[in-house]
Amino acid sequence: MHCRYESLWGGAHFWGREIGKLGHEIRLIPPAYVKPFVKRQKNDMADAEAICEAATRPTMRFVPVKSEETQGAAMVFRIRELLIRQRTQAINALRGHLGEFGKIVPQGAANASKLIAIVEAPESGLPADAIPTLMVLVAALMQLEAEIGKLDAEIEGRARKNEVARRLMTVPGIGPLIATALAVLAPPPEMFRKARDFAAWLGLTPRQHSTGGKQRLGTTTKMGERSLRRLLIIGANSAIIKRHVHAAARPGTWLGGMLTRKPPMLVRVALANKMARIVWALMARGGIYQSPTAAA
Repeated sequence: MHCRYESLWGGAHFWGREIGKLGHEIRLIPPAYVKPFVKRQKNDMADAEAICEAATRPTMRFVPVKSEETQGAAMVFRIRELLIRQRTQAINALRGHLGEFGKIVPQGAANASKLIAIVEAPESGLPADAIPTLMVLVAALMQLEAEIGKLDAEIEGRARKNEVARRLMTVPGIGPLIATALAVLAPPPEMFRKARDFAAWLGLTPRQHSTGGKQRLGTTTKMGERSLRRLLIIGANSAIIKRHVHAAARPGTWLGGMLTRKPPMLVRVALANKMARIVWALMARGGIYQSPTAAA
């Protein structure tokens, strides 16, 4: 059986499936792992030589070819992120334009209804020429809210049907959105030797710049799947916000001690790292999450 090596790009998974039908063994290489082997210049010949040299390395990490079902299921998260960015842009634009007329509203998507109410109110005092233009932003914002709501409902439905997502939702801070995203976007747990490797792949471990036997640890690497890392940090933040009702955040616990000693953002990333390790353990070994107190 022949092997075919390709640097990962937009259509790599499609061509991997097509070429795999011809009997070849497909191994996809992330571009970041190929770049160090490019000697000079940037052309097809240099890229092909670098791919061949990178593929011969015994420790090279390859990416499994995704199925059409996996890519289709992951599309809902990409589109949802796009719509959320567009919603943020519309809210910021509406807030900025109203600020020019002295209508100040706090930041955040939760205050979007206040912005819409000002534009629609007859007694708002806005210029008559500005209202039709502002209504265009209001209509776009309401349409985006409706479409995001539909996608959220679809994700919740998938979470109920997916066995892995149901087990992941037993972890504090992980809801239907994060659980479904992990079940769809995360690589198979067999790709990682241990939970720390999965957290490192997500970019939740410190960046190392060590030399001469001296360890220097910096900020998080921010490698791997950006969407999953962001969602886990958001999930950790929700657990910290509700720490008064979480047994894991009581005084004397690991999280309770971290909250008293460390900056809030550092605690969020540390908790997201811990959640990622728990997720890998559940995906690799099965079962549901049990809190240390319940397990004891």
